[in-house]
Amino acid sequence: MAIATAFESTEPTAAEIRASRGSLLLEFGTPWCGYCRAAQPLLASALHGFEAIPHLKIEDGRGRPLGRAYRIKLWPTLIFLRDGAEVSRLVRPESADAILEQMRQLLVPVSA
Repeated sequence: MAIATAFESTEPTAAEIRASRGSLLLEFGTPWCGYCRAAQPLLASALHGFEAIPHLKIEDGRGRPLGRAYRIKLWPTLIFLRDGAEVSRLVRPESADAILEQMRQLLVPVSA
C-alpha cells in the first residue's frame, strides 16, 4: 500500500487494529492541523520503499474512540505496530530520518 493521502472516513476499531497481522502504521491527526500538513512531505520521503506496510491516516478529535484508545494528545502522532501491538510511536516528527528509523524497527525480527 502506498502512503495514504486522505484521512479515513470511518476509523477501524481498537479490536480490529489489535487483530491485525504484520506491520502497520497509524497516523493520527486532522486535515486542518498545521503540524500534520508539515509532516506530509516527511512521511512521503520516509515511506518511500515501504509500500508493503499499510499506512492508515486516522482523523482524530473529540469523541473519536481509536484516538482515545491510543491516548493521543498531540498531532500528528505516528503509531508503529507489529501484529496488532505497538512497537513505537513518534509525536510531531521533525525529520524524515526519524520516521525512517521507526519504519526500520518494524522490519527487525522479534527476539524469541
